[in-house]
Amino acid sequence: MKSSGVSLVYDGHLVNLIDSPGHVDFASEVSSASRLCDGCLVLVDAVEGVCTQTHTVLRQALAENVRPILVINKMDRLITQLKMSPHEAYSHMSMILEEVNAIVGTFHMENLIADDARMYEEALQKQKDNSIATDNESLSRAVDDWILEDRDDEHLYFSPEKGNVVFASAIDGWAFRIDQFAAIYASKLGVKESSLKKVLWGDWYLDPKTKRAIGPKALKGRLLKPFFVQFILDNLWAVHDSVENDREKLEKIVKVLNLKITPRDLKQKDPKPVLQTVMNQWLPLSATILQATIQVLPSPLEAQKIRIPSLLNSLPPLSLTSGAPAVAESGQPKFTAEEEAMISCDSNSSHVVAYVSKMFAVPADVIASSLKSAAGGVAGSTSDRVKLSSEDAREQRRLAMVAERAARKKMELEGVSGVVDTGAINLVKREEGHDKPVEISAATLAAASALAAQEAKKADEPAEEETLIGFARCYSGNYLYHSEVTITKLYMLMGRELQELEEVPAGNVFGIGGLDGHVLKTGTLSSSPNVRSFGGVNNDAPILRVALEPYNPSEMNKLIDGLHLLNQADPCVEVVLQETGEHVIITAGALHLERCLKDLRERFAKIEIQVSEPIVPFRETISTFPALPSQDKGNNNDEGEARRSSRTLTLSQGGLATLRVRAVPLPKNVLNFLEANSRRLKALTEADQLEVGNETDRSNFIAEVEAQFEEAKLNGDLVDKELWEGIGSRIISFGPREVGPNLLISATETTIWKRVKKCGTLSSQPEASNSEDSSDNQNKPLRMPTAKDYEGSITIGFQLAMLTGPLCNEPMMGVAIFLESFELNLDGADNRQIGLLPGQIMASMRESCRQAFLKWSPRLALAMYSCDLQAPSEVLGKVYAVLNKRRGRILSEEIKDGTPFFQIKSLLPVIESFGFSDGSASPQLIFSGFEVLDLDPFWVPTTQEELEDLGEKADRENVAKKYMEAVRKRKGLFVEKKIVEFAEKQRTMKQK
Repeated sequence: MKSSGVSLVYDGHLVNLIDSPGHVDFASEVSSASRLCDGCLVLVDAVEGVCTQTHTVLRQALAENVRPILVINKMDRLITQLKMSPHEAYSHMSMILEEVNAIVGTFHMENLIADDARMYEEALQKQKDNSIATDNESLSRAVDDWILEDRDDEHLYFSPEKGNVVFASAIDGWAFRIDQFAAIYASKLGVKESSLKKVLWGDWYLDPKTKRAIGPKALKGRLLKPFFVQFILDNLWAVHDSVENDREKLEKIVKVLNLKITPRDLKQKDPKPVLQTVMNQWLPLSATILQATIQVLPSPLEAQKIRIPSLLNSLPPLSLTSGAPAVAESGQPKFTAEEEAMISCDSNSSHVVAYVSKMFAVPADVIASSLKSAAGGVAGSTSDRVKLSSEDAREQRRLAMVAERAARKKMELEGVSGVVDTGAINLVKREEGHDKPVEISAATLAAASALAAQEAKKADEPAEEETLIGFARCYSGNYLYHSEVTITKLYMLMGRELQELEEVPAGNVFGIGGLDGHVLKTGTLSSSPNVRSFGGVNNDAPILRVALEPYNPSEMNKLIDGLHLLNQADPCVEVVLQETGEHVIITAGALHLERCLKDLRERFAKIEIQVSEPIVPFRETISTFPALPSQDKGNNNDEGEARRSSRTLTLSQGGLATLRVRAVPLPKNVLNFLEANSRRLKALTEADQLEVGNETDRSNFIAEVEAQFEEAKLNGDLVDKELWEGIGSRIISFGPREVGPNLLISATETTIWKRVKKCGTLSSQPEASNSEDSSDNQNKPLRMPTAKDYEGSITIGFQLAMLTGPLCNEPMMGVAIFLESFELNLDGADNRQIGLLPGQIMASMRESCRQAFLKWSPRLALAMYSCDLQAPSEVLGKVYAVLNKRRGRILSEEIKDGTPFFQIKSLLPVIESFGFSDGSASPQLIFSGFEVLDLDPFWVPTTQEELEDLGEKADRENVAKKYMEAVRKRKGLFVEKKIVEFAEKQRTMKQK
């Protein structure tokens, strides 16, 4: 369940092949591999059709400019499972192909419209800057004359006649493209191969009289088969039928196809190996895939000219750090000499650039050794095995087995008599046609015995550590392992094995050693600083977390080292040390978690690990309703008055500061906007920290926020509309962590959102020159502080409040905190009291926000999975029952054409998803965000109607309260729980 690479030589071409898992939990592996490749094979199940992961992979391929080949796999299921006829199978695959092309067309149009909008804005801005169009009439005329650019998208779509569609059955080992059958039938029909390729797919039919291809209009009621059915699928179905029912017919087919299959193989009773033998020789899978790769996908020389400029244009300009010009006089991006070498894929360039897409761990005994066997190296090491031919490897394996048996025999003899035979022992090994006895001398036996003793001793010693290798691609120059101090080895990736290399030319995928401690997950390696970092591949944030601890507390250091290795070896996992001291790993899903735990136990830590129950994140928010009477102890019972009283007045310890804040729920469209632009907001915040922020970008972001509030005002979604006037100029901070979907807003002053650099620090004045007065003034403040000096303390208090809500210490979302007043009363305060004041203001602000939050009816927001699954009609009711029991919600249900399966799309809470896929169904679960559970966790029946319906005890379970108390119990917070539930129900012992 990890991406693995292998280098294959076929027909004079070197193919670097990376195999990535297809499960949604390992989408990060697919993203890591896409950055390294020039082309990809997109697999689609012939029965299930297009799934959610297919959308993700196709979008990733288009975004990275990776040319795809469509592989329709598991075609054998159409014959054996669905019992389709050849014509039905053709119609079914045509619909799959149309659906995939529709997805590609949708993504292409989205990119086209987005690029066109960006170009239009740039052109409009350029006109304004150059004073070409100064009046509104000229600008509107420029808008009307703008035409959507039409791009040729023919190369994006899949079509069998182009050769970019492969029909396969991987389990039976066969695959084909229509090119292969066009070459066979072209000579028989007497037509050109290129002409036959055009009609082998689609609604084209062979007229038996004229021997010409005709379209649907020329059928005139005749029942003719399409070319694809008549010349390809009928033959495949005939082979399957003959294997199952008619072996004599199979022998004739084998003879006609000129296949070299022994009679013994054809007479096996089990039809599965017979079918695999015949199909693998007739339509070999490996040859078909490699031919498609060579003929359809571009070489690195061609691909890098397309991919690298697009990738570089999406990165920040180099001028931010080096001062080099980022744009040429023509307006096009200017590339450095190093980047030009990458674009041209120049292996002879002195500029060496490589990108490390991920780090992966390899056991030390698997790494290839450069020492030769003759020089004292270990015979049969990885490096040697790679260089051996198949015959040599078979012979070496045979001799190793003989030596092992001889050593075992010798140990048995010693155990019986204690006498070592100094002669030779003849062992007969009849394997693969080798009938000659093999003579093993006593010296060989002694060596084998010593080797066994060394292995036993080695087993008692601690295992060797894992070695981290970088999964990389060279874009320019030749990588030499001695050219850099940190680069110790270069490897050719050979699946589970590695072969050491001296150099790697540009355009190749390889493994690179010596990066441990230098590269965490991804990195750009360059011989010059004038190359922009490619950065990491954007992945969805992991959602599922568990806490880990060793069974033996003394092995905590091993667990920490193992987590360090896991964090580097897995591009998606996150390792967090919480404030409570717990070691937590965050994974993408249940399957990803299972694999991480297995790696920790068996490879990285090699200890027994105790795993907590899955920890699922929640969010705390407020609704537009006031708090329940049991929460709000105030005297205001009217709803409107309750809203107006949602203010909290807090005094700091000592009464030196007074805070008045008010909590108001954010409109839903503003909340969605802030969540969708969290990465953009994070980038702006980080730019402020580095003091390289662009004021224009910040102003544009604030303008977009104001536009969202205007939209909410028009829709009537604002609470107290007068509060939101001029909101853009009054934003103090976002939270939590300055990037969350919550706002701190000044209700009195005009405060432009910016990075607060000082938190409660005061600028002191020079010391008094009179030493006699210094002792008298040591308890007096050097300068009387103002409210502006404590803006940082207020902001930090707001961040702390948003990070840990009052319900169960989970982050808040959708809350706006209005700072209505902040007053200082420092009369008579000394330096010590003023020095403690920033911390007191933080605590007071935090508590004020929490109390203002509780003035409204609180809600929990649940993390939700988007669940896609397929089920036959007979189990549809059971699927609905399971989803309903787990509080899922059905979004859509539709039957897939040509199959008995229903495609069901639903939303499922993450906390209810554990064990959901343990049955026969295999749902695809993708994190889709947070959804508010519209149920007050503090609700109890109060009205007469509620009491009559539920009783005083409210026997119906409050789900929100259940979730809240479970989180509070896990975090060690107070949980109000009755020890005796029903005291009036007394147990009466039966008396005899």
